Amino acid sequence: MQNTFYKKYGKRIFDILLLIPGFIVAVPFLSLIAILVYLKLGSPVIFRQVRPGMDGKPFVIYKFRTMLDTRDENGILLPNDQRLTSFGLRLRSTSLDELPEIFNVLKGDMSFVGPRPLLTEYLDKYTPRQKRRHELKPGITGWAQVQGRNLLSWEEKFEHDVYYVDNCSLLFDIKILMLTLYRVIAREGVSPKDRPIMERFKGTKEKGV
Repeated sequence: MQNTFYKKYGKRIFDILLLIPGFIVAVPFLSLIAILVYLKLGSPVIFRQVRPGMDGKPFVIYKFRTMLDTRDENGILLPNDQRLTSFGLRLRSTSLDELPEIFNVLKGDMSFVGPRPLLTEYLDKYTPRQKRRHELKPGITGWAQVQGRNLLSWEEKFEHDVYYVDNCSLLFDIKILMLTLYRVIAREGVSPKDRPIMERFKGTKEKGV
C-alpha cells in the first residue's frame, strides 16, 4: 500500500471534522433508538463484540442490539436468523444499528470510511490479498457497502476492500459517504437475496491450491 499523506494523517483529520456535525445529527437518533431497543429487546441496549481493526489489532465495536438471547433446551443460543427480530431487521435495513460506531470513530479505532470490521475468526481464513483489507482502519461504511453490500459474495466484498485500500483519498471518501446516504435511503443490499443475514465466511480457495 502506498502510504500517502491522506492515508497517514488526512483520514483522521477528516474523521475529526465530521465528528462534530455527526454527533449533532446522531444524538437524537441514538437516544430514541436506545429507548426503543430497550422496550423491544430489553437490556443490554448496546451490543459489544471484539473485532479486528487496523493490522488486525482487536478492539471492541459498539452497535445497537438487534437480536434476542433466545436459547435452546441446552442453554445454547439459537442461530442468528432465528434470533433476529422484525424490529432488529428494520434497524439493519436502515443501518441505524450501526450509529453507536460513531464512538469507535471518536476513540480512533474506526474511521467513517473503510473496510467493514468483520469477525476475528475470519483472520486465519483470508488469502494474503484479502488480508490487505486490514492495512487501513475499518469504517462505518465502505466501498464494498455502496457497491452492493450483502448482495455481494465475500470474495467480491474483499476485492472492493482492497481496491479501496489502494485508492483511498479524500474525494473517494466523500463519494462513498454520499453514495452511502443514497443506499441507506433506498435500503439497497441490506440482506442477501435468499436469507435475512449473510452466511459466515468459510475461506477462499486460492487458484492452484
